[in-house]
Amino acid sequence: MKDSDHVLKLNDAIYYSHWKDYFYNLLLHNFFFTDTAYELLGFTKENKILYAVVQQSFVTISQSTDLDQVKAFLESNGFINNRNNDYFNPDLGIILEDLHDENVLTRNDILYFIDTVFYLTGEFWSQK
Repeated sequence: MKDSDHVLKLNDAIYYSHWKDYFYNLLLHNFFFTDTAYELLGFTKENKILYAVVQQSFVTISQSTDLDQVKAFLESNGFINNRNNDYFNPDLGIILEDLHDENVLTRNDILYFIDTVFYLTGEFWSQK
């Protein structure tokens, strides 16, 4: 669902082993991409499946996303492209995946990350 300003999204945390990993994903997304931060509105159950309900700012695109520009932006911020549209930041111990041109939008030459998939690695938890 969407209106002119926001999009409502449902997520059943299927990409994560545990719900807490999904919540870490929301926190990381909001930390790195404040302009498209998620707001957790609550939960709903449909066909015996629990979904988180989140709201996010709607982004109107003005041009197609150049994935080379996405790669350059992420690499300048410490993320290494390890395959396709997936990245890893070895200093932070963070994996960032699924950054294809439908999950990173472009408006007026600015990238907007709307559907990120973050994972924390053991390196993240072992940092002091």
